[in-house]
Amino acid sequence: MRAPNRAGLPASREHATERGASSRGELEGAAARPGSRTASGAGAALLTFTRLEWASFTHSAIYLSLLLSAFAAGKPEPLTEVLGWTHGLLWISMSLACVTAARRRIVPLRVAVAVAVLGGIGPFFGSLEFMREQRRRLAAQPPNPPR
Repeated sequence: MRAPNRAGLPASREHATERGASSRGELEGAAARPGSRTASGAGAALLTFTRLEWASFTHSAIYLSLLLSAFAAGKPEPLTEVLGWTHGLLWISMSLACVTAARRRIVPLRVAVAVAVLGGIGPFFGSLEFMREQRRRLAAQPPNPPR
């Protein structure tokens, strides 16, 4: 018998199976269960490529507004602060959403990394990756046959 890891969980799947965990759902937790809300519920339906793409474009527009407000408009204080907080919270939200979408294979890892890593510096990187991925997907579709 092996000692538990830091989280107090068994160190291996074999040990978990020895304890009586018979299915993958018991080993992985509620997220792997087909009936759980996180696996196939309302949250999964909201996470689509198109919605993430438009959220990225919105984030880029807010960031552009922040840059214009901070550098071109003389940093008007209430507006710059609101735009700064909005950019920060959107970056965190977009990062979590894109990492989750990458795990669910909704977006490629490249898009998720562009949003999560480079999005704090400039969300334009994420928007560009979304546009590149959309073009790649359109090019991979077969052409419509003539009627």
